[in-house]
Amino acid sequence: MMKSLFLSFLLGSILFMNNFSEVQGRKWKGEGTTQNLESISIGRCYDYIRVVNPAVGEKNCSELWEAFINAFINKDPCNILPQDFELFFKLSLHPIPADKSLFWENNQLLVNSFSDRARRYMTLGDTLFGFFGDFLNWCGKENSTGLDYESCPTAAECENNAVDAFWRMASMTYAQHSSGVVHVLLNGSAEGGAYPVRGFFADYEIPYLQRDKISQIVIWVVDDIEGPNIDSCGYNTVQILEDRLKALGYDVTCTDNYEPVMFLLCLDNPDHSKCTLSSSAPAAAQRGPISSDRGGSWNRLMFVSFVGFLFRSALVH
Repeated sequence: MMKSLFLSFLLGSILFMNNFSEVQGRKWKGEGTTQNLESISIGRCYDYIRVVNPAVGEKNCSELWEAFINAFINKDPCNILPQDFELFFKLSLHPIPADKSLFWENNQLLVNSFSDRARRYMTLGDTLFGFFGDFLNWCGKENSTGLDYESCPTAAECENNAVDAFWRMASMTYAQHSSGVVHVLLNGSAEGGAYPVRGFFADYEIPYLQRDKISQIVIWVVDDIEGPNIDSCGYNTVQILEDRLKALGYDVTCTDNYEPVMFLLCLDNPDHSKCTLSSSAPAAAQRGPISSDRGGSWNRLMFVSFVGFLFRSALVH
């Protein structure tokens, strides 16, 4: 009996110590700093200036890394402000071509595909400073020169964390240097609405747009290929966005399910009903009977054959 009680006590103590150690090592709820962060960041910098966008000219990638890490290292991870990254953004800044800015909410992967690494448009993630930090995570430790690889604070735990501070500064910088026709791609199927009235676009990009540098703001609201259609131009949160921009003096246009983006979605979903092109040829011009299955194959063939041409034409015009 005593032996059984002793074993139970010993097992409970071990479990308690394991849980205690885990809590001690993992201070925050968010994921820790991305492993090999320095190598990834410096490598991305060289990739950008050598391959992705050599037009930006020479940048000292090691100097960029030092400016980046010094913004948050050895500081309280819950007391990092956008201004702490000022030197990094000063060193990494480069021109954003007029008419090429593309803002977004709730559709990052689609936007990345559509911009095609700045070939069509230059999103925030297609700038050097955005490319440097995209999809990475980081935080430091107070009174320590090391990075925290175990955990980092989430926005719910503290608003002024290193990652959010970085992207606030990135958003403000990107908006300030956008010009000409500015584009906004929103997800019409997003839960809660296409335009979050509290979000990076609403809070850190719209207020920093330079009215005298912008000729027009073009909004595209595109539903997911499977829907649902929650939001659209002139309705719900998109109407709120349109009214806000017009009140600020901008010339605003809005288009639902912008065709070039729909073509891109259909490349991954060619058999979906939204992606079927109707044949415009008269019946007399058709030679021989065409089964329903063959007709469907013909529609898909026509789609695949012409989607590239239509996509390029739509972008040009």
